[in-house]
Amino acid sequence: MQNKKGSVILKIIKINKHKFNLEIYPKLVDWEIFPHNYDAALYAFSNKDKLNKKIKTNYVYQKEIK
Repeated sequence: MQNKKGSVILKIIKINKHKFNLEIYPKLVDWEIFPHNYDAALYAFSNKDKLNKKIKTNYVYQKEIK
């Protein structure tokens, strides 16, 4: 889902039973995640590198189909 101006892509993702709001900024090639609850925030804090790698490969940079 994109906002009205198309500058932000909003997604709700689920990683290891934890829900996050993912905001992707295509013009900046950047993103932010927002946990849905306290447990998700603890998971994100404890697994920051693993979470960033999953988000990069699965949600931000889409694979090219040939």
